[in-house]
Amino acid sequence: MQSMDVRVISGREVRELLTYPECVRVVEQAMKAVSAGKVLMPLRQFMPLPTGKGLLAWMPGYLGEPPCFGIKLISLYPGNPAVGISSHVGLYALYESEHGRPLAILEASALTAVRTAAASVVATRALARADSRTLAIVGTGEEAYSHLEAFQAAHPFERVLVWGRNPESAQELAAHASALGRFEVQVVASVKDALVRADVLCTVTSAPEPILFGRDVRPGTHLCLVGSSIPATREVDDDCVAIGRFFVDYRGSAMAQAGELLHAIKSGRVTEAHIVAEIGEVLAGSVPGRRSADEVTIYKSLGVAAQDLAAATFVYQRAVKLDQGTVAPI
Repeated sequence: MQSMDVRVISGREVRELLTYPECVRVVEQAMKAVSAGKVLMPLRQFMPLPTGKGLLAWMPGYLGEPPCFGIKLISLYPGNPAVGISSHVGLYALYESEHGRPLAILEASALTAVRTAAASVVATRALARADSRTLAIVGTGEEAYSHLEAFQAAHPFERVLVWGRNPESAQELAAHASALGRFEVQVVASVKDALVRADVLCTVTSAPEPILFGRDVRPGTHLCLVGSSIPATREVDDDCVAIGRFFVDYRGSAMAQAGELLHAIKSGRVTEAHIVAEIGEVLAGSVPGRRSADEVTIYKSLGVAAQDLAAATFVYQRAVKLDQGTVAPI
């Protein structure tokens, strides 16, 4: 039997090969494909570990253009950052669809961080006011850093407001934002303080209960809800969900795993019809996004397999072209 070569691509190489502007373009095309029905995406699955320290998650998917499939295997350990390790640790396995051969194994935490931030940029470009100048980042973990870098590279703002539960972590994030050289940066005392000034606000926290409330949201604000990815957790309250024109990355996953939306439905504040559209429908022009300057728009980002698959394929193709990564026979 013929042996196969697999290209192993490190996290450092993923970040070098997948720049934020390129990832924004890749994710935008992937989300159009999702809404056009050109992908297969079984819902992500979670297995709680008996140690109580974390979860194992897996996300398979198939993409039609270019034809390929793959799976992300990732562990979720919320306590990892305290010891200097990413909370999301794992691998992405990429396959070609002609014979089902594995092509590459990529470090998954870098892939996830870059594509998640790129997805927020894509949604913000489609849904925020054109005159938005102030960005707020709520949370101080890995995704907070990735979001700052993505917006700086692909959709710059003039000002950035930072909030985190840990003041020291918030100051470190603000210093990183200042070092990017484009922003006026300020640490704020509360999420409410951020909402008073922000045109766009991204929540990238591990909060199990709401930290952002609808009563504090100004007209015209765009919200990217990124941190919560299971039904039992939510970053914003039911009032916030109800006042916003609500968009998702994928209806199927939103109705199964979007904690903010599911809680608002259970409480009777909204119904499933509150989902205006998938972001891919807005990008394709089939559903309008923002309709007025005063409208509150909300994008619920769960992250979908098509984003990982499209980004992994791009990284693999560039790695082959530039002869990067380590080729190993299996």
